[in-house]
Amino acid sequence: MSNSISSTTSGVGVAVSVVVPAFNEAERLPSTLNKIVDFLAARPYSYEVIVVDDGSTDATASIVEKIYQQSGTVRLIKNPGNRGKGYAVRNGMLHAAGQYLVFSDSDLSTPIEDIDLLLSPLQKGYDVVIGSRALRPDWIYPRQPLSRQLVGRVFNYCVRGVTFLAIQDTQCGFKGFRRDAAQAIFSRQRLTGFGFDVELAYLARKYGFRLLEVPVHWSNDLATKVHPFRDGPRMFLDLLRIRWNDWSGQYKDTLST
Repeated sequence: MSNSISSTTSGVGVAVSVVVPAFNEAERLPSTLNKIVDFLAARPYSYEVIVVDDGSTDATASIVEKIYQQSGTVRLIKNPGNRGKGYAVRNGMLHAAGQYLVFSDSDLSTPIEDIDLLLSPLQKGYDVVIGSRALRPDWIYPRQPLSRQLVGRVFNYCVRGVTFLAIQDTQCGFKGFRRDAAQAIFSRQRLTGFGFDVELAYLARKYGFRLLEVPVHWSNDLATKVHPFRDGPRMFLDLLRIRWNDWSGQYKDTLST
């Protein structure tokens, strides 16, 4: 990526914010945050890392606070209990200070080095950039089990049928936003579960933001908290909720932050 991201901009003291939702991630977070901080610290722009603790019952919060004392660039936001990944991401993005905002899963299934694949199009004028596992299958290793791949294809077919979004992979947990787009989209987001990724793309299209899907590297994590046969039906219902929210005018107003 070019060095054209300024370390500060008018009204914005942070160039890049990375939001990491976390629920009971005490074992994984130290490694994840060290990788993120080490990579961003070598970049030519200012940054912050925000961990949103979604009601963890382990040492997630204390670990983040300890890392903050060491680096000064990682801060903690606590949700009021376990509210869901969508709520956690929204909470972090609406409290982020960056000119460019990225959220990443805590398992770093997509490596933080791929942040350049999001930031470069954002610099060129795109408002929302969605990381995709579907565009470059050869960048995926190890792959998901066949059962999960099948469920993913069925869900994507449902996404296209219900929302008419021409996106091949809505569910990769690696997405970037320009600040104005993030404020408009996340303040209108209503879903708090795993279906929120589709809602973000739906809102981006609804409000005329320039949307781009780009390939990213990805590795399957056996410890993922998404279970297709448990969460799949909920995610399909979320597709119907998106259409209902739009039809009923719920996306016209913004949530209080």
